[in-house]
Amino acid sequence: MSARLLDVADAAISYGKVEAVRAASLHVEQGEIVTIIGANGAGKTTLLNAVIGLLPASGRFAFAGQNIAALEIEDRVALGLTLVPERRELFGAMPVEDNLLLGAFRLGQKAARDGIGRVYALFPRLHERRQQLAATLSGGEQQMLAIGRALMGAPKLLMLDEPSLGLAPLIVADIFKIIGDLKQSGVSILLVEQNAKAALKIADRAYVMELGRFVLDGNAASVAKDPRVIASYLGLPAQ
Repeated sequence: MSARLLDVADAAISYGKVEAVRAASLHVEQGEIVTIIGANGAGKTTLLNAVIGLLPASGRFAFAGQNIAALEIEDRVALGLTLVPERRELFGAMPVEDNLLLGAFRLGQKAARDGIGRVYALFPRLHERRQQLAATLSGGEQQMLAIGRALMGAPKLLMLDEPSLGLAPLIVADIFKIIGDLKQSGVSILLVEQNAKAALKIADRAYVMELGRFVLDGNAASVAKDPRVIASYLGLPAQ
């Protein structure tokens, strides 16, 4: 039976007097890919930022059975929770390999070397460009580097914020294949995506967020068949 890895209950997040997320509850079980879909500004990124500790929030936040609400970001990462932000936040003036090694700063040298071997096996293109400056990579390569750096910390749950944003369709297909491969390797994934079609195809379960609230959730295949989701997010007329 799957174990609940991330458990968020009644989360509320505000920017000053503006309530960006209201009464949001979700969970991710061990071995799952869970996606959150919704329009730009729905509150998806805000919720991920609160889970990792970048934003204050009320409600219950538990990871691997531990209350993480009062933990600093570094302590959440040490537990195995990692976020790949939408902007990637790479060090452009540093080579690919140095960016990767920064992701393993809390690990020993042997663990870091083992980790970099696994990342290069997953992303052969990064190995080819290991001495190239991160700023000179293509958008798709930068996204691979951002994911690879997050994997260097051996996360239990990888949160991905819009990994397909701004990428060409062929590169998007590559990124989503890699996400599927990560699940097979034992990494659970919480995926925020505006590309609802691709996200629902790869996910086990899905949440739909509108105006800071979850308005629908369930098995991803069932959510993909919901007339509201078809009309609003899949670009097809509702039946």
